[in-house]
This record gives sequence, structure tokens and C-alpha cells, in this order.
Amino acid sequence: MSDGHGPSPEPPSGWASEQPPPYGAPQASPWTAPAGGQQPPSGQQPYEPGPPPQPYGQMPYPGHGYAPQPQPLRPGIIPLRPLRLGDIFDGTIKLVRSNPKAVLGLSAIAALLAAIPLAVGQAFVFGSMGSVLADPTLAQGGDPAVLDSFIGQYGGTFASYAISFVVVTLLTGVLTRILGRAVFGGKMTAGEAWQASKGRMPALFGVVGLMALVMLAPVAVIAAVVAVLVSTGLTGSSDSVGGLVALFLAVMILYIAYVLFFRTRFAFAPAAVVLEGRGPIDALRRSWRLVTGDFWRVLGILMLTALVVGMVAAVLQVPFVFGGTIIGLIGGGSTATVVVGAILVAIGGTLGAMITYPFEAGVAGLLYADRRMRAEAFDLVLQTAAIEQQRQGWVHASADELWHPSDRP
Repeated sequence: MSDGHGPSPEPPSGWASEQPPPYGAPQASPWTAPAGGQQPPSGQQPYEPGPPPQPYGQMPYPGHGYAPQPQPLRPGIIPLRPLRLGDIFDGTIKLVRSNPKAVLGLSAIAALLAAIPLAVGQAFVFGSMGSVLADPTLAQGGDPAVLDSFIGQYGGTFASYAISFVVVTLLTGVLTRILGRAVFGGKMTAGEAWQASKGRMPALFGVVGLMALVMLAPVAVIAAVVAVLVSTGLTGSSDSVGGLVALFLAVMILYIAYVLFFRTRFAFAPAAVVLEGRGPIDALRRSWRLVTGDFWRVLGILMLTALVVGMVAAVLQVPFVFGGTIIGLIGGGSTATVVVGAILVAIGGTLGAMITYPFEAGVAGLLYADRRMRAEAFDLVLQTAAIEQQRQGWVHASADELWHPSDRP
């Protein structure tokens, strides 16, 4: 029977009963699993959404004054709509809190593997500093201990970079897969995430390798130019030295701008490889297209993220590194102080990187999702899938396939 305002709209299937219960009576929540003890099929994750959305404002409703305006659907770590900066940071923190064993555990392993070579290098430094402090002239006389210290320090740094290249690439792929499921409220163990992402690792290494070549290409050119200037004797006079210093500063500024530009343009390539199944070249092109139209916002968020995680990592890392260095130096090169100092340096490096790795990967992954929502209306795809998973009561493993675009431009 009409009340003068037309027929009431039908509620969506699976969300509510056709007739609402009387006022004050308990209402069935659409956020609960199916009744009757129904369990998800083998291999599927139970649906574990957060609390039901609460009204966050009022909006005019003709004939009825004001009606509550519901929040966007949020089954997982982010609301399924274009994201604000706070949503991205909050979603990254929720990614860690919702799956700490997989996220922090894998990050700690990767950070420790990269920190061990640095700690070993520092052990060589600490071992040689006792003799140098006792006789400072050894530092100028080519003493073998000083040479070992130099080789150990820089050799450890180089080894750390090489290991980081491998483990951080692997970690990025696994964390991106975990993030893709967490958007829907699902969870993955470290083993499940590895099984789901290991097939994409060759392409992911290809992307990281191509990005490294792009970043290092200007360095090779600059080194060649400097070698030519030195060989031709153009660095002898004071005027030429001053000019070279000014030129060096200008080149460094241009190189930093170059790195920031391409780092931003290719920021979404790892996510395109893991979540969309693209090859290295196609992923770089995909990232370039997604960043187009929102370059400065993406750059600003990435730089702010690097600043935030750098400060947090420093707070965790500096006390251990400082303490280990002091113990290693004042110990006079004894075995006990060298070992203790190296261990403290390793702990500091692990704690700092353990926070840096997942936060940077999470922000990059959620920025990728945000750009797809803004550029491709991908939020509608995510909302439709989340509603269906909510109705059935679990997150299907096939949710990972929703990240594949319907067309492959």
C-alpha cells in the first residue's frame, strides 16, 4: 500500500530480509557468515570483515527530512573507493596488523639476510681499530689490518646490496600478493602467498633489473665524462676545479630529479607483474599509464612515505648501531667486543629494515589500487565482488583474479 511517496525500493538480494523487523527487535547482520554452520569449501578463507559501516553524516531525503549516509563498503584493510592519504597509511598498518606472522616474519628474515654482511664488515673494522688507536701511524703506512678493515667494510656493503636486491624483490612479490587478498578481508599464510606468487618471480626480477639499468645509466655516462676530464688534464687549475665542483652539483641535482621521475613512473610495475600477471616490459608500460594524470600526487606520497619510514627506522636502528660501534671501538679489538658490536649492528639493521620493507610495499600496492579506482572505476569491480563474498560468507581464492583487467591495453 502506497503512503503517497511511491513504492519502496527493493533491497539488494542477500543483504536484508524483505520485511524489516519491528522497531527495537534484534536485526540480522549481513556481515555474518551463513547460518546453519555452513563452512567455506576446502582451501577458502572465511570472510572476516570488520564492524558494519556506521553513518558518518546526514543527507537530505525528500519527504522524510534527513536519512543516514552510509560509509563505503570496507570488507578488508581499505574502503572500496578512491583513497585518501590517511586511507593508504591506515590500510598499510592494517595489512601488518591483520597478518603479522606473514608480513613481519618475512620482512624480518629479509632484513636479517641483508644486515648480516654489513655486520661482518663492521666486525673487520672493529677488529682493526684497536691497533690503529694504539698507533695512529699505522693508518698511513699501509698496515694489513687497515687494508682488511677497508675490504671488509666495503665488501660487506656490496654483499648487502646484492642480497637486498634478491630478498627485497622476493619479499615485494609475496607482500603484494598478501595485500591483494587483504583488500577483500582475506588472509594468507607465508607459504600460501609464496605458492601464489612464485610463478611471477622471474618477471618481477626482470622489472627490478630493468629499473636498475634505467637508474644507473646516467651514472655510467657521468663516470665516463669525469674519466675523460681527468685524462685530458682539465682538472689541474684552481679555476677548472671550481667549475667542476659547480658542474658536479648541477649534475647531482639533475640526477636526483631523474631518479625521482622514473622511480615514480615505474612505482606500480611490481604490482602489475604480481596481481595482473604481466611481463616486465608490459608492466613498466602499465605503471607509466597509471601514473599519468596523477604524477605529483604519487610522487608526494612516495616521498612522504620514504621520509616517515626513514625516521622510524632511524629511531629503531641508531641506538643499536651506535652502541655496537662504541663497544667495538673501546674494546681494543678483543674477540668478545667485536662479536657483541657486530651483533648489535645486525639487530639495528634488521629492526630498521623490518619496518621499512612492508610499509613501502604496502603504500605502493595501495597507491596502485587507488590509481585503478580513479582511472578505471575499479572500485565498482571490487565492491561487486566484496558484496558477493559477503553474501556467501567467505573470501574465495579466485578473488586474486579480480585484479586482472578485463581488457589488456
